[in-house]
Amino acid sequence: MVPTEPHIVVRDLTMAYGDFVLMRDLNFTVNRGDIFLIMGGSGCGKSTLLKILIGLKAPAKGDVVYGDTSFWKADADTRDRLMKRFGILYQSGALWSSMTLAENVALPLQLNTDLPAEAIEDLVSLKLALVGLAGFETFYPSEISGGMRKRAGLARAMALDPDILFFDEPSAGLDPISSKRLDDLILELRESLGATVVIVTHELPSIFGIGTNSVFLDTESRTMTAHGNPRQLLENSSDPNVRAFLTRGGNGEITFG
Repeated sequence: MVPTEPHIVVRDLTMAYGDFVLMRDLNFTVNRGDIFLIMGGSGCGKSTLLKILIGLKAPAKGDVVYGDTSFWKADADTRDRLMKRFGILYQSGALWSSMTLAENVALPLQLNTDLPAEAIEDLVSLKLALVGLAGFETFYPSEISGGMRKRAGLARAMALDPDILFFDEPSAGLDPISSKRLDDLILELRESLGATVVIVTHELPSIFGIGTNSVFLDTESRTMTAHGNPRQLLENSSDPNVRAFLTRGGNGEITFG
């Protein structure tokens, strides 16, 4: 068995908006190479947790540790250095509508490297090819499908060869076939890049199809009530809210493909 290596450690984390506590006492570990799922019902704070992990919102209490670096106790320069190792795919894709796909993917390279234009052009073509968009460099986001926009957003997220990829509901708005293709692509990229992947999702096919580790945020208790491989949580968890979430629309059983 390959030994696990902690990549992200969440310690005693409380998320709040003013006096309203959204979640408290979050403690979990994301291991290097995980496809880690942030799960829970609507309004439980999944996207807020993602914002804290990527540096867009400070926690009310607690910290996030990357490797041996305490993110929220570090100085601004250290946090900025860590954030440059993140690749982020937002729910909408968040592509600049006035830029071609190539220009969208090139932007992080232009802002964060000293590479010459020719090298950037080559890297952009490579990243788009990795997500199945070779030949679409000159297309604008409005000229391609929703699934293709998600893949273009993924190409941009990979532009700087990140250590960690973050996804916010990547399958939102996609049909089942496009969603499955995106899941397959995430698996392929995790293997080829050796990156850790963190995904906010409520989609059961993705949860059971690609997840290796997870945390469940419970709206009622306002804390995490489960942590681990989602298939094992389905088999072993006695928490009714966890089981209800993982068996939605079924008879209490899930058939894995």
